[in-house]
Amino acid sequence: MFERFFRSLERRARANAPERKSTQPLVALQLMGGPRWSARDYASLARNGVMQNAVVYRCVRMIAEAAASVPFLLYEGEKELSAHPLLALLTSPNAQESGTALFERWYAFVQCAGNAYLQAITLQNELRELHVLRPDRMKVIEGAGGWPLAYDYCVSGRTTRIGRDASGFLPVLHGTLFHPLDDYYGLSPLQPALNAIDVHNEGAAWTKALLDNAARPSGALIYKGPDGAPNLTDDQFKHLKDELERGYQGAMNAGRPMVLEGGLEWQSMSHSPADLDFANTRDVAAREIALAFGVPPMLLGIPGDNTYSNYAQANLALWRQTVLPLVARTAAQLTRWLAPKFGEGLRIGYDMDEIPALSEAREATWEKLTAASFLTLNEKRAAAGYSPVEGGDVLQ
Repeated sequence: MFERFFRSLERRARANAPERKSTQPLVALQLMGGPRWSARDYASLARNGVMQNAVVYRCVRMIAEAAASVPFLLYEGEKELSAHPLLALLTSPNAQESGTALFERWYAFVQCAGNAYLQAITLQNELRELHVLRPDRMKVIEGAGGWPLAYDYCVSGRTTRIGRDASGFLPVLHGTLFHPLDDYYGLSPLQPALNAIDVHNEGAAWTKALLDNAARPSGALIYKGPDGAPNLTDDQFKHLKDELERGYQGAMNAGRPMVLEGGLEWQSMSHSPADLDFANTRDVAAREIALAFGVPPMLLGIPGDNTYSNYAQANLALWRQTVLPLVARTAAQLTRWLAPKFGEGLRIGYDMDEIPALSEAREATWEKLTAASFLTLNEKRAAAGYSPVEGGDVLQ
């Protein structure tokens, strides 16, 4: 297409020119336009983000796996329960998944879509199973007062409405991340990070295309014949084009020197990777993606980030600033949603003692409590997150 365009311009210039000058003809071609960003619907975010970007994929996996590894606890008042039907349901929610696998998908959907949905299956007025539903298949049905009345689950062209039962219980738990402009749906970290994701992805595509072109930037061969000499004929133009494609393009021809003759001169028409500082540009984009998800870049192997003095501190920051708040919010949501169906006074918590990254901080806390002679045993246990024991209200 471009060849026909240039040839048409060339023929018109020769036909309309009153005289032939020795200066070289110039055609100005502006190809650069505005940036083209990816769509922001869930499918596009999932494909361009999680499925095509290693940084996003690792952030989602890192957060989901870490959060799902934290076991849930159940309390009745201040007493921790070691066995209870609700605790058993959270540990084994259905016949296909363990509790860890189910909540890993729950946390992953929260990161990918900003929304996650958990459905409770009731049989003979008893909660038997929990299932995670894909967020792109769910739609909120609002009531007259503006509150969610039901949810539509759409798959394969069929829509199933999930509404409240006779007792008023809505068997869908909708978890969201904060969205400043939406009353019902959450905002995924992928959306504010989308510009950086596009830069990172397009940088990889540009690098691959450059490698396929023997790592040579785009350019033009300019014919500078003697004064009054005619331009290249169509056969000469085709022969030159075929020779370039056959002898100088592709990875197999990388480094092969170009021999120019007959008044030909090479003129670069794009910047080299060094001129663009492309490696640093992709690293900056990767750090922006990690920032949106709350993952320290050091944990992702991104160079140039020295915010934390060592890997352990970066890992501790991930747990305290990103993972534990997510787990705490989920535990509170499960308490409001499920606990009333199993009895009064039940509260779902989580076990911080099972988190290896917090072991050093936990040991420091225990040392301080042990040395605190002005606290009773139960006060020390409460400060450490444990329930009181009989006879523990005296100073030791």
